[in-house]
Amino acid sequence: MSTLSLSTIRQNLSRFNFTDLSIPGLVLLIMGMLVLPLPAFLLDILFTFNIASSVLIIMIAISARKPLEFSSFPSVLLFATMLRLALNVASTRVILVNGHEGHEAAGKVVAAFGEFVIGGNYVVGFIIFSILMIVNFFVVTKGAGRVSEVNARFTLDAMPGKQMAIDADLNAGVIDQATAKQRRAELAQESDFFGSMDGASKFVSGDAIAGLLILLINLIGGLAIGIGQHGLSLSDAGRIYSLLTIGDGLVAQIPSLLLSLATAIVVTRVTTAESMTEQAGSQLGNPTALFVTSSIMAILGLVPGMPHLVFVTLAAASAGLGVMVLRKQARMAVPADEAAASAAMEAPKELDLEDLDQVDLVGLEVGYGLIPLVNPETGGQLMTRVKGVRKKLSAELGFLIQPVRIRDSLSIDPDSYHIVLKGVVRGRGKVKVGRELAINPGQVYGSLEGIATKEPAFGLDAVWIEPSQRDHARALGYTIVDASTAVATHLNKVLRDNSSDLLSHDEVQQLLDKLASKSPKLVEDLVPGKLSLGVLTRTLQNLLHDSVSIRDMRTIVETLSEVSARTQDPDQLTALVRPRLGRMIVQGLVDDKNTLSVMTLDPGLEQLLHNVLQQNGQSQGVVLEPGLAERLFAALRDGTTAVEELGQAAVLVVSPAIRPWLAKAVRHRVSELMILSYSEIPEDQAVKVIYTVHADPKK
Repeated sequence: MSTLSLSTIRQNLSRFNFTDLSIPGLVLLIMGMLVLPLPAFLLDILFTFNIASSVLIIMIAISARKPLEFSSFPSVLLFATMLRLALNVASTRVILVNGHEGHEAAGKVVAAFGEFVIGGNYVVGFIIFSILMIVNFFVVTKGAGRVSEVNARFTLDAMPGKQMAIDADLNAGVIDQATAKQRRAELAQESDFFGSMDGASKFVSGDAIAGLLILLINLIGGLAIGIGQHGLSLSDAGRIYSLLTIGDGLVAQIPSLLLSLATAIVVTRVTTAESMTEQAGSQLGNPTALFVTSSIMAILGLVPGMPHLVFVTLAAASAGLGVMVLRKQARMAVPADEAAASAAMEAPKELDLEDLDQVDLVGLEVGYGLIPLVNPETGGQLMTRVKGVRKKLSAELGFLIQPVRIRDSLSIDPDSYHIVLKGVVRGRGKVKVGRELAINPGQVYGSLEGIATKEPAFGLDAVWIEPSQRDHARALGYTIVDASTAVATHLNKVLRDNSSDLLSHDEVQQLLDKLASKSPKLVEDLVPGKLSLGVLTRTLQNLLHDSVSIRDMRTIVETLSEVSARTQDPDQLTALVRPRLGRMIVQGLVDDKNTLSVMTLDPGLEQLLHNVLQQNGQSQGVVLEPGLAERLFAALRDGTTAVEELGQAAVLVVSPAIRPWLAKAVRHRVSELMILSYSEIPEDQAVKVIYTVHADPKK
């Protein structure tokens, strides 16, 4: 049992940190000085420690780059003040008890300040002490207290705005959750610090008043004790106790002045990346100001009766300092570019926010072998083609496509490229610089020599040929494009297929602002009164997802304003808007005779789908019997192929009730098929049924 107890004690001692006893030990020391009499040599040690600690505190205050770097200053100031007052009490006890023994009764430090600093002249000593009191109390302490009060008030008033700024940065994605938490903690710490400094400044002012009262108590009490108890004459008692009292007051007042100055430095500190010394040196080292000062000093030195040597010397020193500053600035400015270039070559570039911002809305990464396509100096046309794609798509879709960031990448093959949307690769391809792509449109009259491949945008059979074969390939029926056009065509398809991902709240707000310039009341009634910006954005994304242009924003906004009272669901709003955009939807699907050739479902099949939807109660998440689903999608694929072979666009017309579900179901199974409802076809539009889809197992 004893062995266990000893081992437990050893473990506790091994985990114990003796530095935790420093503050309690200091408190016990202060209490001891207030109660117990101290010998003269111990007073010398404590007075020296007091001066050293005051110098250390003011040096830390000067080197701090922002107030929070010395956040423990209010507590340190409290303990330093109490230590000095306890020393005053201890020295007062020694002076009053042993002062009749001579000028070293309170220690050699007090005697040295009493004799050397004031030269043994008590009147001079009292005047110097009074001046220190005035400077400390009425200048430094009063000013620091006022600055602390204003800082605490302004910091408290600014807290709500700073917290809202942190929340705004977090919501905008500028900072992450950890950074926001850290900034909130710093904000709370800053508020607590300036609030504590407002109270801590009162310690300094109270200490200054206490020093004056202690001086009077020592002087009056010493004279009374020396004359009444020890039988000293008035002159001897005045000499001894005045020397001890003034020496004690000076040895305590100088550290008090240093702490007051440290307090003023901390509360007047402006937060920068530089210490006070660096900041003052960079700002005071103004060549123009130095030269003007030198001129004024030289002019004053020429006035008769002035000490010419002193003024001229200071004028020359100011001018010389100005010249040194100018030369230093010149040395820093001239080789700046060279130093930066050499540093960039010799050392790796430091990380910054630019390196983190790698997710582009639209990006095109090319291998190093495709760089000639991008460089205009080598005849590259890719950038021009990309601008043309953006312009064409923006006009067709109805909103501004974001710029495409083109950059080279060493992580992909030299002849490859990646089309990136929101940091995700959505398209890949390979092209050959210096060759042309001969695409087989479906019917050609011969073969070509070259590198067989697939056209990257639509996957058609193609051949990379030499430019000299261009005319021969065209004669055989091939479609010829260069490498830049092949990449641009692929980019156009990817952007068009993913146009809904390119539309965000910012683009929708721009469209609303543009419409509001002509129809302000229309926009004002809709957003945010009837629909939120998020619901409107989602509705427009649904239209783009269905390959419907949003150019006619006036009609879209008018329709949404009318139907917004019925529903707030984006999918239902999309279904209600589509019929109003019917003419725009079908205008690209009609033939030369303005006839819309369509496919229809077998009546029995359409009725079956109606029944399934009614049983499920909603158009979302409907599950068909596996055999029926397989036959339906196979029949749709066959019908699409048959219609396209006739040279017509594959358009399936169904009832409005099943259109949303069917469009979503076939989107990734029969991507070439456009599905319309009967209500979306204008009444005066000529329609021709050219194919009927059957899902009967017998057919």
